[in-house]
Formats: sequence, C-alpha cells, structure tokens
Amino acid sequence: MELILSIAALVCALACLVLLIVLLRRAARPDTAKLTDAVADEVTQRGTLALTAMKADLVNENRSSRMESAATVQSAMKSYAEAQTTAINQQFRTFSEQNTAALEGIRATVREQLSALQADNHRQLDQMRQTVDEKLQKTLNDRITQSFQMVNERLQEVYAGLGEMRTLASGVGDLKKVLSNVKTRGILGEYQLGAIIRELLSPEQYEENVATKPGSANRVEFAIRLPGEGGRCVYLPIDAKFPGDTYAALVDAYDAGDAAAVAAAQSALETRIKAEAKDIRDKYVDPPNTTDFGILFLPFEGLYAEVVRMGLVDTLQRLYKVNIAGPTTFAALLNSLQMGFRTLAIQKRSGEVWNVLGAVKTEFETFGSVLEAAQKRITQTGEELDKLVGVRTRQINRRLKTVSGLPAEDSRRLLDGGDVVDVGGDAE
Repeated sequence: MELILSIAALVCALACLVLLIVLLRRAARPDTAKLTDAVADEVTQRGTLALTAMKADLVNENRSSRMESAATVQSAMKSYAEAQTTAINQQFRTFSEQNTAALEGIRATVREQLSALQADNHRQLDQMRQTVDEKLQKTLNDRITQSFQMVNERLQEVYAGLGEMRTLASGVGDLKKVLSNVKTRGILGEYQLGAIIRELLSPEQYEENVATKPGSANRVEFAIRLPGEGGRCVYLPIDAKFPGDTYAALVDAYDAGDAAAVAAAQSALETRIKAEAKDIRDKYVDPPNTTDFGILFLPFEGLYAEVVRMGLVDTLQRLYKVNIAGPTTFAALLNSLQMGFRTLAIQKRSGEVWNVLGAVKTEFETFGSVLEAAQKRITQTGEELDKLVGVRTRQINRRLKTVSGLPAEDSRRLLDGGDVVDVGGDAE
C-alpha cells in the first residue's frame, strides 16, 4: 500500500515539473528559448533517469513483495490445508463411527429378522412335514389296503383257476381214458367227420353207414353221392381213422428227444396208416359203384401234418388209391365238391331254362301282333278325329259366315239363359 502511494506522489511531481517547463517555454522570450530547451532536455533526461531508477526500485520492491506475498500465501494455504485436513479427518472419523454404529444397528435388525424368518420357516416346514407325513401315511395305508384287496382277489382267482385246472386235469384224465379205447377213438373221429359234412353239404348229397359194395356187409361211415351215368349215383367212400396210441408214442418220443424212439414210432405210424388205407380200399372202393379212390380222414391237424411230413400222401395214392385229408383240407375238398354240385344242377336246369325262354318268345310274338293291331286302331281313330276336326269345322264356319257376331258380354248372357238380344239392338 505504501509503495502505491509513493508511486502516485512521484507521478504527481513529474506532472507538475512537466507543466512548469511548459509554462516557462510560453513565457520566455525568444532569445531565451534555446536555454529553456536545453534546461528542459536536461530536466527530461534527469527525469527519465530518475524514472528508470524508480522503475528498477519498484520492480525490485515488487519482486520482493511478491515473494513475501507468495510465502505468506503458501504459509496461509498450508495452514488452511492442515486445518481442512484435520477437519476432514475429524468428519471422516465421525462419519465412520456413525456408519459403524448404523451398520451394527442394521446388522442387529437383520439378524433379528433372519432369526424370526428362520423360526417361522422351521415352524411352517414342520407343519408341512406333518401334513405331508399324514397324507403319505394315509395314501400308503390306502394303497396297501387296495394292494392287499387286489392280491386277495388275484389269489381267489388263482384258487378258482386252480380248481378249474383240477377239473380240467380230471377231464383230461377222463379224455385220456376215453381215447385209450380204440372204439371210442373211432367214435370221436366219426363225430368230427360228420360235423364237417353236415355243415357243408345238404342231406341229399351224402349218406351214412352205406354198403358201397353190393352184397357186402361192410358199411362205410359216410359216402358222398356223386352223379353218374344213366341217372344213378356214384359213392365217394370216406372213413375216419385215429391211431391215437401210435401218434401219442411219437409225440412222447419227440418230447424226450430220443432219435431211436422217434424213428421207431414213425415206422409204427407208417405201418398203421398203410394198414388203414388198405382196409378202406378192400372194404369200400368198388368201381363203378364207387369212385376209384377213397378218403382217409384224420381228425387232428397234428396227426395229418405228421403223415404229410413222412411223405405218405403219394404212397397211399399210388398203392391203395386212398387220399388223406385233415379237418382243414377235407373242408376245402367238400367246398370244391359243392361247387361241382352247383355246376351240375345248373347244367341239368339249362334245358328247362331254354324251354321257358321259348315260351317267353312265343308269348312275346303274340304280344307284338296284339300291340300292332292296337297301334293300327289308334292310328285309324286319329285319322277319324282329323276328319271330324278339319272337314266338319270348315263346313260349320262356311254356314256361319252370314251370321253377325254378338259382343262377348251379350253372348255370355245369352248362353247363360238371359234375355234374347236382337241383332238390330231391340230387346224383346
């Protein structure tokens, strides 16, 4: 502040000096002008030097003042910074203590709430566990009860099945006893053969217990009536055979896996089948009263398949003129015969059909002549109608040309029985 006042005083002094010099120049005479100029120049130079020196002093003082000011400012800023740092540290310490206290409070609150939540969860889980245990126990009891009931029912069914199996076993034993008798086996085969024939053929197409050879006492079980020459019938003998004991021995050998026993059983069965075929040929085949072959019926498919597998079909046909048939093949054979019977019936009735067609043709010719006569009459009637409509109508019109026509209303009233209207217009 003092430096600024000194500079201001110096500037005022310089200004007054300059003003004095100017006034002296104006007041001086012309002969003293040069002296004045010299003095003025001297004063100016000295003033300049003084100003330069003053400027240097001012610069030095300004520099020292700045350095002192900077040191003062630095000291003040350092003190301020230290004070601020102290205050901030104090505030941070206070804030940390407050945060720590708040966090402790929050932690305590959260811990209490978690404890309460855990206790509530444990309580609910216990309730749920108890409920689930009760339901599971109830369901388990129900399922166990149902399972025991089902087991009891199944056991009862098993017991019932065992009873039926015992009954069936006893029945099988009875069947074995029945089949052990040769005569009974024959009756079984005959019964099955008769059931197939009765199902596929009509009663007039077969006969039972027929003596196919004239004068012979041997009667075949069934014989199919086939049409022959001269209107007489030709029998097809069919006999059922069931070598049950031989076939049972073969089945037992198969089950045992004994090759030697199987071969022996097959040989015995072959011998038995050949003997039965020879018996059918000798007793029942007698052409022309019968066909030149007979049929050996085997009542079981297994027995038939075994005979076919052994290759006995061609052998029996070649040696004994006997064909082998099982239930299925025999039904197919009867179906073929049935178709032949139908074809033969159609051939027999074809003459009657032709006679009926001839009678129809004759009747149709008579119907044509009658229809032609009716057509002629209708044509004649049409011509007469044309004459009546054409010729007579023209004659009536010629007669009525001279007659004046009446108005429609008068004509209607006249025809309905009203007053007579004169042509001139006077009413009577």
